[in-house]
Amino acid sequence: MTASAPATAPVADERKAGFSRLMLSEWTKIRSVRSTVWSLAILIVLTLIFTVVFMEMGVANWDKSSASQQAEMRLDPTGTILGSGILLSQLAVCVLGVMVIASEYSTGMIRASLLAVPRRVPVLAAKGAVFGLVVLVVGEVTSFASFFIGAPILHGKAPVSLGDAGVLRAVFGCGLYLALLGLFALSIGAIIRHTAASITGVIGFVLVLEPMARMLPGSVGKHIHSYLPTEAGYLITQQHSRAGDVLGPWQGLGVLALWTAVLLVVAAALLRRRDA
Repeated sequence: MTASAPATAPVADERKAGFSRLMLSEWTKIRSVRSTVWSLAILIVLTLIFTVVFMEMGVANWDKSSASQQAEMRLDPTGTILGSGILLSQLAVCVLGVMVIASEYSTGMIRASLLAVPRRVPVLAAKGAVFGLVVLVVGEVTSFASFFIGAPILHGKAPVSLGDAGVLRAVFGCGLYLALLGLFALSIGAIIRHTAASITGVIGFVLVLEPMARMLPGSVGKHIHSYLPTEAGYLITQQHSRAGDVLGPWQGLGVLALWTAVLLVVAAALLRRRDA
């Protein structure tokens, strides 16, 4: 018993150090690609600009808005602020998520990574962990900045502060939503392995499938629509649940997390079986 214990420790340390080096390698790839860095920077700037523009437009056209629109903004000012720029954010994150993995297949760089780590799955895990953390940080910075910019603009019509019920959860959850969405896109890119086709598939989920599912009749259609990844995950950005919501905010985020986990498992299984 005493002789076998020391033999296992170096193996565990080696594996831990190996995955740390993988994560460092993936971080180097991401920060060394100027297009990725600039895309994230532009994403933050444009999202904040869109927040200012849409909030100013909302206030300027307040008297022309219907009573139901005014009531909705007063009920959920946080969702209004975050939603004004999140469409741009989620599309940019989806495209970046695909390109992080699919571009390596198009350039052949993935072969070098898989030769260095024959077990393959740790490569995908390290890439997902690094990209997810980067998007989480960028998403939190963007969502909190959007809120602190939009709240004063909207204050005269629909006052809101970070200490109000549901606000902190919605703002923080927005960053979580973008991080999970980025991993969702990355997993599709790993499955399809073609940049254009992967982006088309992800955009189809985000912009096409959701409105089509909304048109399905009856209770079945309502539940199908509610359990789509972006529709469910987006609920976390709402300050309060709205009438007709099938899921709560954290339940919706959990549905998106489940979609993402399943796709990552499929991507890992295909990565092990297919040639690079």
